[in-house]
Amino acid sequence: MTYQHIKVPGSGEKICVDAVGGLQVPDQPVIPFIEGDGTGADIMPVMRSVTDAAVDKAYAGRRAIHWMEVYAGAKAAQIYGEEGLPKETVQAIKDFSVAIKGPLTTPVSSGIRSFNVALRQQLDLYVSLRPLRYIKGVPSPVCHPERTNMVLFRENAEDVYAGIEYPAESKQAHALIQFLQDELQSSQIRFPDTTAIGIKPISREGTQRLVRKAIQYAIDHDRHSVTLVHKGNIMKFTEGAFRDWGYELARTEFDAQLVDGGPRCRIRNPRTGRDIVVKDTLADAFLAQSLLRPMEFDVIATSNLNGDYFSSALAAQIGGTGIAPGANLSDTVALFEVTHGSSPQYAGKDYVNPSSAILSAEMMLRHMGWIEAADLILKGLEAAIERKVVTYDFARLMPGASQVSCSGFGREIVEGMSLQ
Repeated sequence: MTYQHIKVPGSGEKICVDAVGGLQVPDQPVIPFIEGDGTGADIMPVMRSVTDAAVDKAYAGRRAIHWMEVYAGAKAAQIYGEEGLPKETVQAIKDFSVAIKGPLTTPVSSGIRSFNVALRQQLDLYVSLRPLRYIKGVPSPVCHPERTNMVLFRENAEDVYAGIEYPAESKQAHALIQFLQDELQSSQIRFPDTTAIGIKPISREGTQRLVRKAIQYAIDHDRHSVTLVHKGNIMKFTEGAFRDWGYELARTEFDAQLVDGGPRCRIRNPRTGRDIVVKDTLADAFLAQSLLRPMEFDVIATSNLNGDYFSSALAAQIGGTGIAPGANLSDTVALFEVTHGSSPQYAGKDYVNPSSAILSAEMMLRHMGWIEAADLILKGLEAAIERKVVTYDFARLMPGASQVSCSGFGREIVEGMSLQ
C-alpha cells in the first residue's frame, strides 16, 4: 500500500484482526505512531527506545517493532499544508490496527473541535480505557494511593462530545429553542434570546457496546465488580437510560442474576467461578467515595463527559496524568495515547516525564499479547522510581531524589529492566 507522505517501513508486517476480533500479531509488526505536538517530540522517542529495549530483552531479538510515523496536529499541517488530521493518517491507523500517539493541541482558530475527538469519531474508537493503579514511590496527595486500583471504561463517541451545540443568539440556537418551545412545549429555557444550546445524545447501542467491553474485561481479568456511574437522578432519559441499558445488557448477554430484587445483579465468572457484582452509583457520590473508599470500586463504566472528569480525578490520586496511560478502542482498531496535554512551554527541553507514553506502550504490548515485554517496562519503571532517579515533577516532591531529564529517565528505566 502507498500513502502520500507516510513512509511504510521496508520490513515488517501488518497486525490483522480475525473474524471474531482476535489479533494476529507477527513477530515483526509495523506500528504507526503520532509524535504529537509540544512535548511529543521529547517523550515519544523515549517511549520508543524503552519499548524497543523491553522487546529486545524479552525476546532476544526474535521480535521487534518497526515504527511508522503518521501525522496529526501541527506537524501534519506543516507537511500537508492543510488542517491537522490528514485522511491518510486515519486510514493508516485503520490499515495497521494498532497505533500509539503523543499529545495533540487543537488550535483555537481551527475548524476541527479536537484532533483527539476527531480520531475517536472517525475510527469509531468507542471505548476510552484508563487503568488507574498506583506505582510504589510515586508522590501522591492522598494518604493511601495504593488503595486506588480501578479500570475506567469511558464511552467515547456520544454525549456532549458529539459536538451538537450552537452559540447564543445564532440562527441555529434560536430555531432549536423555538422548536423546543412550540413543538415540545418546553418552558425550562429562562432566557431564550441569549441562550447557547447543545444536545446530549446517548443511545442503547452506544451504551451497551461499552458495558459489554467492561464486563468482558472484568471476566478476562478476574475483577470483582463493574460499577455503572451516571447522573440519572437528574438526566433520567440519557444518563438514567445509560444505567438501565447497562443492567439490561448484563442480564441478557451475561446471564446476570438479580441481587435482593435488583437492579444490582451478579455474574458468575465462567473462567474462575467467582462472582462479579454489577452495580451503579451517582456521579457525585462516586467522586466522593472513590476518594474516601476507593477499594469499593474496580471496573467503572460511564458516559463520555463523566469519564473525562473521573479519569483526571482518579489519576490525581495515583500521582497525576503524567503517570496515567490510556487507550482508545473499537472492535478492530486500538490507538494508545498519553493522557496529558502537550505543554508547549517545555517542548524541546528534554524535561518532562515520559511515563504516560511509556505506560501506554506497556498497555499496547499487553494488547498485542507480548506480556513479557510489558512486564519488563513495569519492572524498569518501578525500579527507577524506587531508586528515586526521576524527572522534575517527581523529584521536587521526593526527598533525596536525583533529578534527570526526560531521556535520562528513559535510560534509567531500561537499566532497571536488568536489576534483580
